[in-house]
Amino acid sequence: MGALVTLELPEGSPLLELPWIITFGPIGEDDEWEPVVCGPYERPHALALAESVVADEELMAVVEPLLPAVSADEIRGEIVSARTAAEDELARVETADLYGDFEDTLDEELEAAGEEVSGPVTLPPSEQELRAGFARIAARLPVPEG
Repeated sequence: MGALVTLELPEGSPLLELPWIITFGPIGEDDEWEPVVCGPYERPHALALAESVVADEELMAVVEPLLPAVSADEIRGEIVSARTAAEDELARVETADLYGDFEDTLDEELEAAGEEVSGPVTLPPSEQELRAGFARIAARLPVPEG
């Protein structure tokens, strides 16, 4: 059984309405291959597909929203935000108590990242359901002016 990682979002979050992608990759360091990225999907479809795949194989599936960017500046802003968040996390870990906070934080993060999919496996959506989802996603995309 593999692992499924995704964002826990509050009900009503605008991110829930975005298209979502799935990145499948090796779960351990012993297995090396290029990750496979699939999507975009509606979130429930992405979760069901990922759950179905990792239920049978030792894989890591990361389900995340696809952030549509309409300019290079917007993409640069997202990159700056991601770098700032990584730097903040590194600073937090570096200032943690070596014998207390750091180990607790590391253990919690490893547990959260590696939580196994448990319970009944959701059946993956059919091809027809996925194609209907693709059409709904395409209908929400902005039409370029010109």
